[in-house]
Amino acid sequence: MPFLLRVELPDVPGSLGRLAGAIGEVGGDIGAIEIVEKRHDGTAVDDVLLEIAPGSMPDSIVSACNALDGVRVVWISRYAAGGNLFLDLEAVEELTADPEGALDRLIDLLPVTFRADWAVRVSKIDGIVYTTEAAPGDLTWVPVDRAAPLEIGDDNAVACAARLNKSEIVVIGRRGGPGFLDSEIARLGHLVGLAMSISRTAAKAHAH
Repeated sequence: MPFLLRVELPDVPGSLGRLAGAIGEVGGDIGAIEIVEKRHDGTAVDDVLLEIAPGSMPDSIVSACNALDGVRVVWISRYAAGGNLFLDLEAVEELTADPEGALDRLIDLLPVTFRADWAVRVSKIDGIVYTTEAAPGDLTWVPVDRAAPLEIGDDNAVACAARLNKSEIVVIGRRGGPGFLDSEIARLGHLVGLAMSISRTAAKAHAH
Protein backbone atom coordinates (compact mmCIF):
# COMPACT_ATOMS: atom_id res chain seq x y z
CA MET A 1 0.00 0.00 0.00
CA PRO A 2 1.34 3.49 -0.81
CA PHE A 3 2.17 5.83 2.04
CA LEU A 4 3.31 9.43 2.05
CA LEU A 5 6.05 10.31 4.50
CA ARG A 6 7.03 13.90 5.30
CA VAL A 7 10.45 14.07 6.87
CA GLU A 8 12.83 16.76 8.09
CA LEU A 9 16.50 15.97 7.49
CA PRO A 10 19.94 17.64 7.19
CA ASP A 11 20.37 19.33 3.80
CA VAL A 12 23.76 17.72 3.14
CA PRO A 13 25.05 15.13 0.64
CA GLY A 14 24.28 11.60 1.71
CA SER A 15 21.18 12.37 3.79
CA LEU A 16 18.74 10.94 1.26
CA GLY A 17 20.90 7.85 0.82
CA ARG A 18 20.89 7.17 4.56
CA LEU A 19 17.14 7.74 4.65
CA ALA A 20 16.51 5.39 1.72
CA GLY A 21 18.70 2.73 3.29
CA ALA A 22 16.89 2.92 6.63
CA ILE A 23 13.48 2.71 4.93
CA GLY A 24 14.56 -0.24 2.80
CA GLU A 25 15.82 -2.19 5.80
CA VAL A 26 12.33 -2.22 7.36
CA GLY A 27 10.40 -3.18 4.23
CA GLY A 28 9.76 0.17 2.56
CA ASP A 29 10.26 0.79 -1.15
CA ILE A 30 10.66 4.46 -2.20
CA GLY A 31 8.82 5.45 -5.37
CA ALA A 32 9.49 9.19 -5.45
CA ILE A 33 10.96 12.01 -3.38
CA GLU A 34 10.05 15.68 -3.64
CA ILE A 35 11.81 18.53 -1.84
CA VAL A 36 9.09 20.58 -0.16
CA GLU A 37 11.23 23.19 1.57
CA LYS A 38 14.88 24.12 2.11
CA ARG A 39 15.48 26.04 5.33
CA HIS A 40 18.11 28.55 6.35
CA ASP A 41 19.17 26.38 9.31
CA GLY A 42 20.65 23.73 7.02
CA THR A 43 17.68 21.37 7.05
CA ALA A 44 15.21 20.37 4.36
CA VAL A 45 11.68 18.99 4.37
CA ASP A 46 11.00 16.20 1.86
CA ASP A 47 7.89 14.26 0.89
CA VAL A 48 8.62 10.59 0.25
CA LEU A 49 6.13 8.37 -1.57
CA LEU A 50 6.75 4.76 -0.62
CA GLU A 51 5.24 1.30 -0.73
CA ILE A 52 5.26 -0.74 2.44
CA ALA A 53 5.66 -4.50 2.07
CA PRO A 54 2.85 -6.76 3.36
CA GLY A 55 3.39 -7.44 7.03
CA SER A 56 5.47 -4.29 7.56
CA MET A 57 4.10 -1.52 9.75
CA PRO A 58 4.26 2.25 9.20
CA ASP A 59 5.51 2.59 12.79
CA SER A 60 8.66 0.67 11.87
CA ILE A 61 9.33 3.14 9.03
CA VAL A 62 8.91 6.06 11.43
CA SER A 63 11.21 4.50 14.04
CA ALA A 64 13.90 3.71 11.46
CA CYS A 65 13.87 7.27 10.14
CA ASN A 66 13.83 8.92 13.55
CA ALA A 67 16.82 6.81 14.59
CA LEU A 68 19.00 8.62 12.03
CA ASP A 69 20.98 11.63 13.24
CA GLY A 70 19.17 14.89 12.47
CA VAL A 71 16.13 13.18 10.92
CA ARG A 72 12.58 13.72 12.18
CA VAL A 73 9.37 12.28 10.74
CA VAL A 74 6.79 15.05 10.57
CA TRP A 75 3.90 12.96 9.29
CA ILE A 76 3.00 9.66 7.63
CA SER A 77 -0.31 8.56 6.15
CA ARG A 78 -1.83 6.34 3.50
CA TYR A 79 -1.71 7.96 0.10
CA ALA A 80 -4.16 6.89 -2.57
CA ALA A 81 -3.76 9.73 -5.08
CA GLY A 82 -2.74 7.66 -8.05
CA GLY A 83 0.60 6.54 -6.70
CA ASN A 84 2.67 9.48 -7.96
CA LEU A 85 3.66 12.96 -6.89
CA PHE A 86 1.88 15.51 -9.04
CA LEU A 87 4.24 18.40 -9.69
CA ASP A 88 3.23 22.01 -10.22
CA LEU A 89 4.35 21.94 -13.86
CA GLU A 90 1.97 19.07 -14.61
CA ALA A 91 -0.87 21.04 -13.01
CA VAL A 92 -0.10 24.10 -15.16
CA GLU A 93 -0.03 21.94 -18.29
CA GLU A 94 -3.50 20.61 -17.44
CA LEU A 95 -4.85 24.12 -16.84
CA THR A 96 -3.39 25.36 -20.12
CA ALA A 97 -5.01 22.46 -21.99
CA ASP A 98 -8.47 23.77 -21.02
CA PRO A 99 -8.18 27.52 -20.37
CA GLU A 100 -11.93 28.14 -20.21
CA GLY A 101 -12.32 25.54 -17.45
CA ALA A 102 -9.07 26.42 -15.68
CA LEU A 103 -10.59 27.72 -12.45
CA ASP A 104 -12.67 24.61 -11.77
CA ARG A 105 -9.92 22.30 -12.97
CA LEU A 106 -7.56 24.01 -10.54
CA ILE A 107 -9.77 22.88 -7.66
CA ASP A 108 -9.73 19.30 -8.96
CA LEU A 109 -5.92 19.31 -9.18
CA LEU A 110 -4.98 21.04 -5.92
CA PRO A 111 -5.57 18.09 -3.54
CA VAL A 112 -3.22 15.89 -5.57
CA THR A 113 -0.66 18.63 -6.18
CA PHE A 114 -0.44 19.49 -2.46
CA ARG A 115 -1.21 16.06 -0.98
CA ALA A 116 -4.26 17.65 0.61
CA ASP A 117 -7.70 16.16 1.25
CA TRP A 118 -9.91 18.79 -0.37
CA ALA A 119 -10.11 22.09 -2.21
CA VAL A 120 -12.90 24.60 -2.78
CA ARG A 121 -13.69 27.89 -4.53
CA VAL A 122 -15.65 30.29 -2.34
CA SER A 123 -17.40 33.40 -3.64
CA LYS A 124 -18.18 36.51 -1.62
CA ILE A 125 -21.60 36.63 -3.29
CA ASP A 126 -22.57 33.01 -3.95
CA GLY A 127 -20.69 31.07 -1.27
CA ILE A 128 -19.21 27.74 -2.40
CA VAL A 129 -19.15 27.67 -6.21
CA TYR A 130 -16.97 24.61 -6.89
CA THR A 131 -15.65 21.94 -4.54
CA THR A 132 -14.11 18.50 -4.28
CA GLU A 133 -16.07 15.79 -2.51
CA ALA A 134 -14.36 15.87 0.87
CA ALA A 135 -14.52 19.65 1.41
CA PRO A 136 -16.56 21.11 4.29
CA GLY A 137 -19.93 22.42 3.17
CA ASP A 138 -20.00 25.43 5.48
CA LEU A 139 -17.00 27.45 4.31
CA THR A 140 -17.60 31.16 3.81
CA TRP A 141 -15.66 33.83 1.96
CA VAL A 142 -13.06 35.81 3.91
CA PRO A 143 -10.89 38.65 2.61
CA VAL A 144 -7.47 37.31 1.59
CA ASP A 145 -4.78 39.62 0.21
CA ARG A 146 -2.16 36.93 -0.31
CA ALA A 147 -1.88 33.19 0.32
CA ALA A 148 -1.96 32.43 4.04
CA PRO A 149 -3.03 29.85 6.65
CA LEU A 150 -6.75 29.88 7.39
CA GLU A 151 -8.69 28.90 10.51
CA ILE A 152 -11.88 27.06 9.50
CA GLY A 153 -13.31 26.16 12.90
CA ASP A 154 -12.30 22.49 12.76
CA ASP A 155 -9.63 21.46 15.28
CA ASN A 156 -8.86 18.33 13.26
CA ALA A 157 -8.13 20.16 10.01
CA VAL A 158 -5.52 22.57 8.72
CA ALA A 159 -6.21 24.88 5.79
CA CYS A 160 -4.78 27.72 3.76
CA ALA A 161 -6.30 30.12 1.27
CA ALA A 162 -5.32 32.28 -1.68
CA ARG A 163 -7.12 35.09 -3.46
CA LEU A 164 -8.45 34.18 -6.89
CA ASN A 165 -9.96 37.57 -7.73
CA LYS A 166 -11.78 40.40 -5.94
CA SER A 167 -14.74 38.24 -5.02
CA GLU A 168 -13.39 34.67 -4.84
CA ILE A 169 -10.84 32.72 -2.84
CA VAL A 170 -9.42 29.20 -3.10
CA VAL A 171 -9.10 27.10 0.07
CA ILE A 172 -7.29 23.77 0.49
CA GLY A 173 -7.27 21.59 3.58
CA ARG A 174 -5.85 18.50 5.24
CA ARG A 175 -7.47 16.37 7.90
CA GLY A 176 -5.11 15.82 10.80
CA GLY A 177 -2.11 17.60 9.26
CA PRO A 178 0.61 18.23 8.58
CA GLY A 179 0.37 22.01 8.63
CA PHE A 180 1.08 23.87 5.42
CA LEU A 181 4.68 25.07 5.18
CA ASP A 182 5.53 28.60 4.06
CA SER A 183 6.86 27.20 0.79
CA GLU A 184 3.59 25.34 0.14
CA ILE A 185 1.55 28.46 0.85
CA ALA A 186 3.72 30.42 -1.57
CA ARG A 187 3.24 27.69 -4.21
CA LEU A 188 -0.51 27.86 -3.71
CA GLY A 189 -0.52 31.60 -4.32
CA HIS A 190 1.60 31.13 -7.45
CA LEU A 191 -0.60 28.38 -8.91
CA VAL A 192 -3.83 30.26 -8.18
CA GLY A 193 -2.37 33.33 -9.88
CA LEU A 194 -1.38 31.28 -12.93
CA ALA A 195 -4.85 29.74 -13.15
CA MET A 196 -6.42 33.18 -13.03
CA SER A 197 -4.10 34.44 -15.78
CA ILE A 198 -4.87 31.41 -17.97
CA SER A 199 -8.60 31.94 -17.43
CA ARG A 200 -8.40 35.66 -18.26
CA THR A 201 -6.46 34.96 -21.45
CA ALA A 202 -9.16 32.51 -22.53
CA ALA A 203 -11.90 35.04 -21.76
CA LYS A 204 -10.17 37.74 -23.82
CA ALA A 205 -9.67 35.39 -26.75
CA HIS A 206 -13.32 34.36 -26.58
CA ALA A 207 -14.42 38.01 -26.52
CA HIS A 208 -12.51 38.70 -29.75
